[in-house]
Parts: sequence; structure tokens; C-alpha cells
Amino acid sequence: MEGNHPAIISPQEFDAVQKQMALRCPGKNRQSCVSTFSSKIKCGDCGSWYGSKVWHSTSKYRKTIWQCNHKFDGGEKCTTPHLDEETIKELFVKAVNILLTEKDEIIENFNAIKDTLFDLRPLETERLQLQEELNVVAELIQQCIKENARIALDQKEYQKRYDGLAKRLDNVQERLDEVSQTITEKQAHREKIEMFLAGLQNQEDLVTEFDEDLWYSLIEYMTVFDKEDIRFTFKDGTGIKV
Repeated sequence: MEGNHPAIISPQEFDAVQKQMALRCPGKNRQSCVSTFSSKIKCGDCGSWYGSKVWHSTSKYRKTIWQCNHKFDGGEKCTTPHLDEETIKELFVKAVNILLTEKDEIIENFNAIKDTLFDLRPLETERLQLQEELNVVAELIQQCIKENARIALDQKEYQKRYDGLAKRLDNVQERLDEVSQTITEKQAHREKIEMFLAGLQNQEDLVTEFDEDLWYSLIEYMTVFDKEDIRFTFKDGTGIKV
């Protein structure tokens, strides 16, 4: 109930949590979200995702490792190494601490360009114009049909006119869909980067241990080339080699 008691968390924080949950487990069935590292580790050889595999599953030496899903598919094998989960966590902590040394510069740079980079006004103006044109063309088609039903028109001329209007309607609708999709993507991209920067801003000290929330808020994916070349790509596009 709003208005009677102080909120435990702000609506903005609640929305951020919901978005993080959606990022972790997309789709209606969140139980389908297998692991923290699913679809986050990329093979530098073939570009496929790493998947988990359990070694010594029935013994005290049980261990979960991650390797390229296509490593043993047949044909030329990827040379990228497997990683155990502790190594992944340690590498992430190392990458984040490198990122934190550049925190102020990253935030300052984004704030300087965000209004230009994510300016939606031209697209929103075009979308409004396209919606208006769509309504006009749809009305012209209806008038064309009604006129043909009321008056004995030359059917070849009628069909030519109708086809022209229908094609125009399809073209306008196609462009409207493209513009709407671009707006949605730009909004999502800005939201993703702002969540990334909020996570970065809130991290005042160097990281000493793996934090799952930090992983989800900061990392886009990591790419494994070899044991000495593992690169983290963060949500703002920053790349760090560890």
C-alpha cells in the first residue's frame, strides 16, 4: 500500500531489481535460467557460448567446469581452454577492479554524450508522421473500396489504384515498424548503460570477492582466447583484458 508507510526500497530500485531478474532469466519460466554464467562466456575461436560440464560427479572431487559447447562437435576442435568457476570469479573480480580505476572517467564521458547519443526526438517525430500517414492511406483505401461498390468503375483502373494504395500502406507500415524498433532498442541500450553506471557508481571500494549482482549489472560477456588472453566486455562497451 502506497502513502502510509516509508518504502523499504524506492520504486526505482524495485524496477532495477525486476530488470536484473529479467536479464538473468528471460522468458516466462525463470526456472529455465540455468546458471550465473550461462550465455556470458564466449569462445574466442568459434564465437559459441561456453557451457557447463561436471567432472567426477559422484566423488569428493566433483567440479564444475565451463568449456566451448562446440569443442567436441567433430571437425576442427576449438583450442580455447576450459575454466572452473572459481577461476571465472577471480578473473571477474580482477577485471572489475581495473574498471573501477577508470570509474570517474567512464561516468563523466557517458554523461557528456548521453543526450546526443540517445536523442529520440527525430525518431519520435518521424514515428508520429508515419502514424498519421498510415491513417490517411488506410482511409483512402476505404474510400476507394466504397467508391467501387457505389459506382461502376473501370475495374482495371480501380485495381491499379487499389494496388498502389495498398503498396504505399505496406511501405509506410514497414518504415513505421523499423522506426519503432529503433526507438525501443535505443531506449533499452540507454537503460542498460545507466544500470551499468549505477552499479559502477555504487561500488565505492575495490572488490574483494565475487558478487553475483555486480556480475549481472556490469558484465555483457567475457571472451576466452587462451589462458593468457581473457577479455571482459562490460555493458557500456568497455573491454578489459586480464
